[in-house]
Amino acid sequence: MKKAWVVAIALVALAGSAGAQFDGSREVAAAAPAQDIHFLDVTGQVERGVRCAVPAPSAAEIAEVDRAVAEYVRLFGEGVSEATSWSIPVRWHVVRSGTAISQGNIPDSWITAQINVLNSAYAGTGFSFYLAGTDRTTNSRWYTGCYGSQERKMKQALAIDPANNLNIYSCRPSNGILGYAYFPNSFPESDYRHGVVLLDQSLPGGSASPYNLGDTATHEVGHYLGLYHTFQNGCKSPGDSVNDTPYEGSAAYGCPTGRDTCSSTGLDPIKNFMDYTDDACMNEFTADQTARMQAMVSTYRPSL
Repeated sequence: MKKAWVVAIALVALAGSAGAQFDGSREVAAAAPAQDIHFLDVTGQVERGVRCAVPAPSAAEIAEVDRAVAEYVRLFGEGVSEATSWSIPVRWHVVRSGTAISQGNIPDSWITAQINVLNSAYAGTGFSFYLAGTDRTTNSRWYTGCYGSQERKMKQALAIDPANNLNIYSCRPSNGILGYAYFPNSFPESDYRHGVVLLDQSLPGGSASPYNLGDTATHEVGHYLGLYHTFQNGCKSPGDSVNDTPYEGSAAYGCPTGRDTCSSTGLDPIKNFMDYTDDACMNEFTADQTARMQAMVSTYRPSL
C-alpha cells in the first residue's frame, strides 16, 4: 500500500482487545448452510448447492467492527481515499483429487481469467490483484473436505504468509458450496485460516452455470476485505453497515429486476457483488462499500 497507516495499527490493537474478535467462533460450522441454489456439475447434471458459506457475524461483532470503522472515518475522513491503493499478491492453491479437470486439476488459464475478473470487478476501489504463485496438491480428503473437517489441515499445510498475501484455495467443498471466506476481524491478520475457498467449477471456464463467470471469487474476496451481504440484518438497522446500499429483506436469486423487499427508500441492490444473484447479474460495488473495504483493511489488515 502507498500510505503508512500508523494510526490504523493502533486501531487494530484497540479492536483486538474486544471480546468479539479473535475468539475462534468465526470458523465455519460443522453443518453446512441450507442449500439455496442450483447449478450444473462437471457432468452437466443439475446440482443443489449453497451460494456462500461465510460464517454469520454476531450482533456484538457487527457493533464492534462498526465502531472501529467509525473511528477510522473520524481520523481519516469519510469517502474513498484516492491516495491509497493495495496491490495484493494472490497465492493460488489448486487442491485436487486427480489429474483431470473434473477432479479439480484446473488449468492455469482459468486462474489467469479469474484474476482478470477480480481486477475488473474491483477497478476503482483501490484494490488490485496479481498472481504471485500457484501450487498443486493431490489430496482427495482435502479436495472434498475443504469446508469443515479438513479445512484446518489443508490451510495449515498450504497457507503462505496470510498477513501479506491473499491465499485462494480451489477445491470441491461439500454440500455444493460455491465459496466462503472470513472477515478481516475474525482472526489476527497472520492467522492461517484467512483466505478464500472456492468451488473450482465456479471459475471462468468451469461448469457451474449460472455461477461460472468468476464472481463467486469477487463475492468472497468482498467478505475477505470486510463487506457483509447486502441483505445482512434484512430490513433492520444497521443493515449491511453501508449507507448507500438499500436495505434488503432477503437474498436475491437469478436477476429479479425491480425487486423491493423493504419499505425504506430504494430498490433491492440485486446487481451488487455482495448479493446472491447470478454472476451475469452482478456488476457493482458502491462508493461506501469501497470506503468500508479501505477502512477495514487499514484497520485489521495493515500488512496487506
